[in-house]
Amino acid sequence: NGLTLNISGASDRLNATREALQVNFLVAVLITYLLLVAIFSHWGYPLLIMSSVPIGISGGLVGLWLMNYLGARLPLIGLQGISQPFDMITMLGFLVLIGTVVNNPILLVERAMQNIRRRGMAIREAVRESTAARLRPIMMSSITTVAGLSPLVLNPGAGAELYRGLGAIVLFGLLFSTLVTLTFMPCLMSLILEWAAPAGRKQRVVPPRPATAESD
Repeated sequence: NGLTLNISGASDRLNATREALQVNFLVAVLITYLLLVAIFSHWGYPLLIMSSVPIGISGGLVGLWLMNYLGARLPLIGLQGISQPFDMITMLGFLVLIGTVVNNPILLVERAMQNIRRRGMAIREAVRESTAARLRPIMMSSITTVAGLSPLVLNPGAGAELYRGLGAIVLFGLLFSTLVTLTFMPCLMSLILEWAAPAGRKQRVVPPRPATAESD
């Protein structure tokens, strides 16, 4: 009796690192939100953009599980025998993901706000035009990021497992967030803007310019 057991060494440092990472994640989310507030000069629109963060996190987790599942059961090139643990370096991918997944919603919200404020469009028409106009830059940035991260995730070899988890979180989180941004985000943005906007702005359109008579 009277014996006590204290876990120290690598396990103790791992727990301290995990707690510090959780605090750093919350600080990163807060800093990102405050920066968006300063950019948009509004407290509500950044919340719409930050909704992509949990979407990207869920996509990263599902992608990491799917990569391990396929690597254990299907003889795919680059994935055979993969068993990526959820270690500390993999968790760092969530910090990188915060600054990555918010880029695409920023393009949509910023364009929609310009259409409403400067061009006087109705809310739904403004969101529709912003999605069509920003589709190409969103796809260009997403495709180049995915292409750059693919060798980090799929390239086999000694030491590849060190940063494979980080790359998988960012890659799959960005893919899922881009899909949601182009499909569900415009609908959510239309609903929130119509709920928050005055009644007269919801159906407002740009009035046609009066025809001017040509002088002889």
